[in-house]
Amino acid sequence: MKEKFLGGFLVFLGACSFGVLSSIVKTSYKAGYTLGEITGVQCFLGMLILWGIHIIVRFLKKSKNSSTKKHQSTKKWKVCIVGVFPGLVGICYYQCVQLVPASIAIILLMQYLSISIIIDFAIFKNRPSSIQIVTVGIIIVGSCLAAGILNETFRLNLAGCFFGFLAALMYSLFITTSSNIGNDLPTLEKSALMITGACIVTFLIFPPLFFFKLNLLDPLYQLGFLLALLGTVLPPFLFSVGMPKIGISLSAILSAAELPVAVTCSYFYLKESVLLVQWIGVIIILSAITLLNFKNLKKGA
Repeated sequence: MKEKFLGGFLVFLGACSFGVLSSIVKTSYKAGYTLGEITGVQCFLGMLILWGIHIIVRFLKKSKNSSTKKHQSTKKWKVCIVGVFPGLVGICYYQCVQLVPASIAIILLMQYLSISIIIDFAIFKNRPSSIQIVTVGIIIVGSCLAAGILNETFRLNLAGCFFGFLAALMYSLFITTSSNIGNDLPTLEKSALMITGACIVTFLIFPPLFFFKLNLLDPLYQLGFLLALLGTVLPPFLFSVGMPKIGISLSAILSAAELPVAVTCSYFYLKESVLLVQWIGVIIILSAITLLNFKNLKKGA
């Protein structure tokens, strides 16, 4: 019981880490930094941190046991290619955050739940169950409420919505590919390879010219370190440790904490307006996620 509680706490903590990212990104924009600078610094620092930790852990393991097992059946370049998707998620999501309130951006990103079901049917021919179809409908209704369409002052930013849904699509593709590629590699090495791919695609889209105009004490590196730590390093580690202890269904429910945390941060930290009907929409979305996983949860999955 204690181990399960710890696992649940770690998954919840990882979701909370993801939830505060949009507020940090908004702060970075207000400080005058660009999308390319923010995503570039986050990916670069995240890559350095993950490779550094991986090298240290590998060295310590070698010093304890000279006979190390091979984990090389998966080509490493394939894992790097998978990293293109989280790289694009960061670019699209942070662009969305720039165009719409942070509380709306996270709701758009959460549409990956519905998109994942569609991808599973379109690519893998897995027909969605009745509860999945109902859940998608509930999520759509909750998203409309949470986005504030009932507010008289509601204004739809089409570009922001486009990048939000594109981020959700990229996130769905990332989940699909990462769950099927590189599972024989150590977790740290797989994470480091994926963030390397993310860094490469980010630098191809936004050449890292900021390296030549910023000094090492520039606030961008401080903000980038927070983004790397809370968005690139901590969540994958916490999920990899916590999820096996509590199962997929409970993990899916707890990881949804990202949504209320992001909305709460946007309200209290960024001082964005969040109406009661929007909070009701958030609760509906969380209820839909719980509904989707309740059947498996009862089975102890």
